[in-house]
Amino acid sequence: MSRYRAVYDRKGLLAEYQDDELVWVREELDKHTKSGHQIMLDIQPYKSMVDGSMITSRSKHREHLRQHNCIEIGNETMQNTPPPIPTNRREMLHRRLGDMSDRQANQILAQLRRR
Repeated sequence: MSRYRAVYDRKGLLAEYQDDELVWVREELDKHTKSGHQIMLDIQPYKSMVDGSMITSRSKHREHLRQHNCIEIGNETMQNTPPPIPTNRREMLHRRLGDMSDRQANQILAQLRRR
């Protein structure tokens, strides 16, 4: 028994597969989906805002960034910093009470009242 699979899109039937082998594809799609090499073009030359030199390739761009200790905006890594430790007692108690449930807070208050 063979396995049949059909793929649809907004326009209707897109392709049919028989035993995981493509047996039919819509004509208009077949003309435009030839596989080939994907080429990434080099960057356009630009004048550096740091020292005024001309940057003409990706490798020079990366080297220039390293040389001047610069980063590209959007490519930087975010550093998670822990929240500052409260310095006074009031802040510390406020934070601890905010982190506990009502039940836990009521138990602590009941213990303090008994003393």
